[in-house]
Amino acid sequence: MNTEQFQRLLEQEGFPEPVEVQQVPNGRLGNHEHPFEVRALVIEGSIDIVIHGESGTYKAGDVFELGLKEVHSESYGPEGVKYLASRKQ
Repeated sequence: MNTEQFQRLLEQEGFPEPVEVQQVPNGRLGNHEHPFEVRALVIEGSIDIVIHGESGTYKAGDVFELGLKEVHSESYGPEGVKYLASRKQ
């Protein structure tokens, strides 16, 4: 998916304008949750997300979703990761 397609998806689903997020190479973030839903488009690098014991790897062009207060962990590839994230309350 490209940025334009992602923007249209956000509009259709009632999500606000995304912000750019960048994480460091080989970084990790243990189990945590957010007080909002997330839709994100990876634009560089890669991110592994574990939810309920299931791991998913997302690379440039992939979209990932996190539900409200969904417990998950994250790890970032050797180039780190850059993504556009939209957060809906």
